[in-house]
Amino acid sequence: MLIRRPGAPPARNLITGHRSIILYSVRVGGWPLRVKTSPCDGRRLFAMCHPPRPARRGLMILVDDAGAFLPAINHSPWDGLTLADFVMPFFLFIVGVALALAYKRVPNKLEATRKAILRALKLFCVGLVLQGGFFHGVRSLTFGIDMEKIRLMGILQRIAIAYIVTALCEIWLKGDDDVDSGFDLLKRNRYQLFIGLIVMITYMGFLYGTYVPDWEYRISVPGSTEKSFFVKCSVRGDTGPGCNAVGMIDRKILGIQHLYGRPVYARSKQCSINSPQNGPLRPDAPSWCQAPFDPEGLLSSVMAIVTCLIGLQYGHVIVHFQKHKERIMKWLIPSFSMLILAFSLDFFGMHMNKPLYTVSYALATAGAAGLLFAGIYALVDMYGHRRPTAVMEWMGTHALMIYVLIACNILPIFIHGFYWREPKNNLLRLIGVGA
Repeated sequence: MLIRRPGAPPARNLITGHRSIILYSVRVGGWPLRVKTSPCDGRRLFAMCHPPRPARRGLMILVDDAGAFLPAINHSPWDGLTLADFVMPFFLFIVGVALALAYKRVPNKLEATRKAILRALKLFCVGLVLQGGFFHGVRSLTFGIDMEKIRLMGILQRIAIAYIVTALCEIWLKGDDDVDSGFDLLKRNRYQLFIGLIVMITYMGFLYGTYVPDWEYRISVPGSTEKSFFVKCSVRGDTGPGCNAVGMIDRKILGIQHLYGRPVYARSKQCSINSPQNGPLRPDAPSWCQAPFDPEGLLSSVMAIVTCLIGLQYGHVIVHFQKHKERIMKWLIPSFSMLILAFSLDFFGMHMNKPLYTVSYALATAGAAGLLFAGIYALVDMYGHRRPTAVMEWMGTHALMIYVLIACNILPIFIHGFYWREPKNNLLRLIGVGA
């Protein structure tokens, strides 16, 4: 997220299409949304909104690269939370906050809608290229993907879905009521909250009400062409790895050949000898251990919209309340409330689960994101400790580029392309990254 200070040169406003002095610019999905504000607001928002996003990007890169060596920061194999499981919802949360600032004023709703849809499509297409299987990893100089096997969903695709739904809610479902209290803010945005509630109820209806029949899949194994596995389910409301509605819906709609081929539950105690790390299959491993499963699937991405909508409400607090104490209190109360509710749901059996993006997981991560956001706000804006965030501010202006180059291995693959006599003799091998 980039916030320009007063005095920035004239630029074209991407919402209105007119030339104007840009006081701050919010980047969502790598493309800027520029909105005018007062000099006072510009100074405050510059410091407050930069640090959270690069911090989350840094965590995303860290857990992707170091998670294999440090189990505490790797994704949980199924139920439960680790550091890595907070990264995606934290980013979705800050996208919601950014949208509240970007669409503070919308003179032309149709034009804003058109641009939002275009940005979402761009982000989705970038995700298809980066995570669809086009690039074959840092140890391979080959590229290309069979369209019959391309992975259709991914991190950027999920962000694009949550972004466009939240953006449309902010453009079209924002009330005109005056805001003098927290209750007024809830009343003004009641239609957005209603959409979030409907999305949550719909998700729970599919997760716990969909009948999952027995199913079969085939994979290639060393020494043979294909091997077939049969998974016995015939259940309704199961949230285990093999018989949940999230995976079943992806298999039916997207096709199992378009799902992520290295499922996170392959590291579970039921499957891996080296759990929570990848390892040889246990002799008594269930038949679903090698089945493709997309952690950014269709139904789980529906719940990601809720996280983005929660972030949007936190952004509304910035827009409508000026005093530090008011803002902090209106962030802390819902944050602690969501955490209490999340742990209560987990205690009563609705476990926190990142691959399924359960309601308890969404509430726990959104509550944690709210606390972190309030903490950074207090540190940077209230107490003026801005110097330590200088690097983070720079990362915030280039978040998508950094993610593409490092987290998606584009930079390592590019470096790997320059070698001495044989592909294995490259800089990556020298520093221990390549083969």
